[in-house]
Amino acid sequence: MQKTLDQKLADIHANPSSSKAFILADAKDADMAFGVGAPGRSPESHASEARARTLADYRDQIREIVRQGLVDIMLMSASTNDVLTIQERLFDKSAVTPAARANDASDVFAVRGGSYISEPSRPFRSASLDHIQCGHVDCDDAERVRGANLGLYSITLNNRLDEDLATLEAYSRFRAEAERVGFRHFLEVFSPNAPQGLAGSDVASFVNDHIARTLAGVATAGRPLFLKMVYQGPRAMEELVNYDPYLVVGVLGGSAGTTHDAFRLLHDARKYGARAALFGRKINNAECQLAFVQFLRLLADGDIEPADAVLAYHGVLERLKIKPWRTLSADLELTSGATSYGSSTATASHSESGTMASDDKKKDCGCGCDGKKPGGCNDKHSEHAEATTAKPDFSKMTTAEKTAYQKARRDRVFGW
Repeated sequence: MQKTLDQKLADIHANPSSSKAFILADAKDADMAFGVGAPGRSPESHASEARARTLADYRDQIREIVRQGLVDIMLMSASTNDVLTIQERLFDKSAVTPAARANDASDVFAVRGGSYISEPSRPFRSASLDHIQCGHVDCDDAERVRGANLGLYSITLNNRLDEDLATLEAYSRFRAEAERVGFRHFLEVFSPNAPQGLAGSDVASFVNDHIARTLAGVATAGRPLFLKMVYQGPRAMEELVNYDPYLVVGVLGGSAGTTHDAFRLLHDARKYGARAALFGRKINNAECQLAFVQFLRLLADGDIEPADAVLAYHGVLERLKIKPWRTLSADLELTSGATSYGSSTATASHSESGTMASDDKKKDCGCGCDGKKPGGCNDKHSEHAEATTAKPDFSKMTTAEKTAYQKARRDRVFGW
């Protein structure tokens, strides 16, 4: 079956300035970072315990999301890829592309009691390309199509010459090996985890320059299909996209945050030139992962606004009788979200000032018409517009009043 990833990449490259294609991935490779806690909090856990799902639960969720068919890529650990892609043949009749994490540098060693993530990143690989492609060492050429033929390779540069050279040399060796066996990859570039002599305002420029400088030495056959990186705001995104329109830039999701954090991140990154988003913890920590992915897809395709997606998502939870982790008013908050694996260093910036923009400034009815009534809007357009532009004074409202207001707004916007 033809994969949506290949279709979208072809469209982006054929129409770099006008393509609306957007690549969405679920990153279910966290077992190569967090260990036992990777599958996320169990629904059966209680406030006094931190009970996690099992690896079997984690893989069941992967199966469900692949069958849903709304993501373009499912990123897994090499071991999960072996079970689901090679043994079960989960992706044979799916438009979703399987991928595996191809390296696990030390800055993703987010184990309990460990301190590795605070030290400069060092290159390391648990997985072999043979294991990813065919499930055993010394693959025959004909066997390499059995498993995943796409992998994520991550690098973290810290402005520390010895460590950065080692990281770049390891990436060079990986590219050569991948090219020899016909293995495609995308490049994850984390912000510095233990920087030397870098002010916060320098990080985005440092990362952008390293991407451009590194890939300048790589011919087409060895280049990554796309990038996965921290969203550092409009200016940094536009700078990289404008520098090389052929380079497909994607953003990583980072830590969970609120639902509005996740939806706003995708919306803003897309607005300023990103063509891909890879969300891991934000999907995995959702109360209903299938519904969460559905709204990510709507946002990726430009069919809904972030705040309205939050309202609609809570409506789905309510209908399914799933208790949300947060109240609606709390989930509509915008906060800064840590984007490193350890959630202690880099932060996502959703505006040039480093704070997330508010949807309250938008003057539209929430139905996608930008304040003008097209033929498709319903007859309650004026009511919608009044409800979303005449804002009450939230500072004088109680939590219950805020929640009631947001629920009423959701019901008006979506006709519930």
